[in-house]
Amino acid sequence: MKFKLILFIASIFLFSFTPQDDDKYSNLRKIAKDDNSHYTNVGNIGITITNFGTIGHGFGLWPEQPNCEYPIGSGIEHLFDGGLWIGGYISKDENGSGRVGPFVTTGAVDASSVSSRGGGFEYTNGASSSVKERSSLIDSKFFSPSAISHQDLIMEYTDSNRTLNNGEVIVDHDPLGVVVRQECYAWNYPFADFFVIFNYWIKNTSDKYIDSVFVGLWNDTVVRNTNISSPRTGAPFFDKGGNGYNDSLKLAYAFDAKGDVGFTDSYIGVQFLGSSIYQDSAHFVSWQFRNTSDPKYFAPQNDPQRYKKMVGEFASGIRFNDGIAADIKKNSNRSMLLTAGPYTSIAPGDSINVVYAFVAAKKYGFDDPALDTEVQKTNLYSNAGWSIRAYNGEDRNGNNILDPGEDLDGDGKITRYILPAPPLSPRIKVVPESEKVTVYWDRRAEESVDPISGIKDFEGYRIYRTNVGFDLTSSQDLMKSLTLAAEFDSVGNDIGYGTGFNFIKMDEPKTFPKDSTTYYYKFEFENLLNGWQYLYSVTAFDEGDKKNNLGSLESSRLTGVNRVLPGTPATSDEETKIGVYPNPYYGSAIWDGGFERLRKIYFYNLPAECEITIYTLSGDIVKRIYHTGESNGSNIRWFETFSPDEKQKLSGGEEPWDLISDHDQAIATGLYLFSVKDLSNDNIKVGKFLVIK
Repeated sequence: MKFKLILFIASIFLFSFTPQDDDKYSNLRKIAKDDNSHYTNVGNIGITITNFGTIGHGFGLWPEQPNCEYPIGSGIEHLFDGGLWIGGYISKDENGSGRVGPFVTTGAVDASSVSSRGGGFEYTNGASSSVKERSSLIDSKFFSPSAISHQDLIMEYTDSNRTLNNGEVIVDHDPLGVVVRQECYAWNYPFADFFVIFNYWIKNTSDKYIDSVFVGLWNDTVVRNTNISSPRTGAPFFDKGGNGYNDSLKLAYAFDAKGDVGFTDSYIGVQFLGSSIYQDSAHFVSWQFRNTSDPKYFAPQNDPQRYKKMVGEFASGIRFNDGIAADIKKNSNRSMLLTAGPYTSIAPGDSINVVYAFVAAKKYGFDDPALDTEVQKTNLYSNAGWSIRAYNGEDRNGNNILDPGEDLDGDGKITRYILPAPPLSPRIKVVPESEKVTVYWDRRAEESVDPISGIKDFEGYRIYRTNVGFDLTSSQDLMKSLTLAAEFDSVGNDIGYGTGFNFIKMDEPKTFPKDSTTYYYKFEFENLLNGWQYLYSVTAFDEGDKKNNLGSLESSRLTGVNRVLPGTPATSDEETKIGVYPNPYYGSAIWDGGFERLRKIYFYNLPAECEITIYTLSGDIVKRIYHTGESNGSNIRWFETFSPDEKQKLSGGEEPWDLISDHDQAIATGLYLFSVKDLSNDNIKVGKFLVIK
């Protein structure tokens, strides 16, 4: 299924939940003109981002679209929803004359704290507004020279309206009078594919001053494997979270504090990176879902209470400390808020820039999965360090000043979002054959110039593949599943193995029909199993940069990854027999999923274009299948489930079938006949297969 859904959030939250969580869904309303169809997908974290100030979709678009999924494609989600908060006072002049407030504009809030009035949606946009996309990847259809990252998502919205686009009044909303331009940045580099940067420009478009301004991200985080525990089951899904905060990294985070099998190895962090007005302090608070009485962990009910939370107070005079840190590590259903400020004043027409990041990581080590030890946070802290490095760009020491030697582009100002770059990812083509796969790739990586050192530093290639059955797990972690099969690198230096490239370099470059790429290298995998799914990837790595203290960098394994299934090639040879495997089919084949519609068998040695007809012994037609050399099985549930990107490639002479009839019924135990009509010459071949359930 392609992700083309732009839906009413009101309609997509009407699922069956336990009473504890009903309030989370019953009042979330936004209209169809708002754009919630975009999400990051170039790296290893998938976050839905909207043009009305929210993050995620509250599982309303689940499972078609990620909420905050890491690793991407795994089904492990880390967020219910979140949103931008801006709080402050309004005054007539910079001296605070006629000061009123505080007022807080929210992108979304804890649903229990808004009762009947809705989901806290207080940002709106133009009727034709949408999320724009651009990319610095030259192969992307969104390529733009002005792109910051491999995937930029750009949007604009305002808090100045008192009604939604459909005319519905936004109850209790007191606008600050701001327009927000939001840009989000994601990369596919292995050292940067685990974070997404949220860059906000907040402009005062009113004729009043806004002072004592705080800007924050509120999030209802949840770490769950949706392949094991559906978000539509209510409380068992949402009440497992623990929270924490690292002040030196300005990083709030959540984890599974129950240590449940299948959920235990993830952190999700929200990190304050910096702002245009140098601001070195961030403020973290957490509160309990549906709690209105606890002095420290109550859910704020109005703007003054929300503003106090933004200031960093759990309650009057109480801020984050060790006692609170111990409390919030226990599993519960909480929100967390990370804010920056105060920013003294925003004059009419002026703007401030505030930047955050979502950072995901796997727990490190072998400590009890329910714990939150410093060792377990090793990867989280390392990943947060890379997000800081991305934000700092030329400002290597992070002091918000362009020091001598830092102005790499010579423009006299800090250029942010500069990351060291590995060589370009090779363009690859994977050709499946019977019990064999051949991987081809080009040599464009060899001309790559590192943006930091300014030199060509290509060193070599690595070829990766998955093992049989990797896809039949509760979640697909492609980065872990792609294992190193071979490595080749340059000779004449002390880096790598010094193998050279003679083994993989073809005598003559190769091209393919309808493909403009010229391929110079190939690597063959033999003795594979027909009908099984394999993934292949080729990366390029550089020699590192000793001057800038950088080790060797490698391009992304996920860029250009190919899903293929070895099998027989298409043939119209009259002497070649057509068959079915497995035959007999017993109950369920080892590659089948856990229920009826996740079964499959294969017809093999098919012509490039043919019609397959399956019959009962009495001659009744069970199923007709039209096969072409481009068929990839995307019409059956197995591939929808275990090939979520729907880009799998078959060998051309095989066709899978899910044992479901044209009447949408699972076939019974029995002997079945089939015929295959070659549409190129009208030749017909016949066969039979046995199903035993």
